[in-house]
Amino acid sequence: MSKHRDSKKDKGGRQAEWVEATLSEFDGVRFLHLDSIWVQGAMRLKKPEKLELEYVQRMMAWMLWRDVREMTQGQAVQLGLGAGALTRFCRKQLKMKTTAVEINPTVISANRHWFHLPDDDERLRVVNEDAGAWVADAANWGNAQVLNVDLYDHEAAAPVLDDEAFYADCHRVLADGGLMTVNLFGRSASFTRSASRIAKVFGSDQVWHLTPTREGNTIVVAGRGVTVPEREVLEQRAAHIEARHDLPATKWLKLVRPLPMNVIHQLQAAAAVDTDH
Repeated sequence: MSKHRDSKKDKGGRQAEWVEATLSEFDGVRFLHLDSIWVQGAMRLKKPEKLELEYVQRMMAWMLWRDVREMTQGQAVQLGLGAGALTRFCRKQLKMKTTAVEINPTVISANRHWFHLPDDDERLRVVNEDAGAWVADAANWGNAQVLNVDLYDHEAAAPVLDDEAFYADCHRVLADGGLMTVNLFGRSASFTRSASRIAKVFGSDQVWHLTPTREGNTIVVAGRGVTVPEREVLEQRAAHIEARHDLPATKWLKLVRPLPMNVIHQLQAAAAVDTDH
């Protein structure tokens, strides 16, 4: 293992301390950690543009909800850089304008040095900022067609931003017809709790999820005014994604589920309480 060190002064001029980005390699794959055993991202050394981890691939399931003719148009935003897989893919493979927001400067430096993340250019912008503050900034509202949310600290116990106010700001960041994917994982995470918060903001008819991976990652997809097409159209889109971008979209289609009834009942109960008050 090796560590990549970096530091940054906070607004008061004090030196801020960050959990250090840690690297490991196994069987041709380089992994990013935050000084712990938990994997924060991965890259196959001989295929750096390929999405190596299954849950990261599923973070691209938003593609099923977009018209093929518009799929790669607009801006893609990643909250949490990880090993830069989604950022590299959206920029190079999809050729989308891409913005990544990452609070830890050691993660950004490690990506530049060890994970083939290029310097900023006309299609790429990496922002060293707190994701919660970034989505709350009105200057960023309505500008993203795609928003990927994967926010975990070094312990990876639960998402670090997971309240209703945060998801409301995520909704504001999306343009009409935009889509958000969220990775829910960790021993302290609760799919029901998180999905309920997302659905309360986006609407229960605008939230779906994929069944969990073997490792326990559940990907939630939420849309801002998205119309779901007929099954035949979805199957055509999945075939296009597989042929053009080498992603297992036909499998995703089989894994997509609407919100479970326990989440729907929880939303209905909360709405009833709000009406009574």
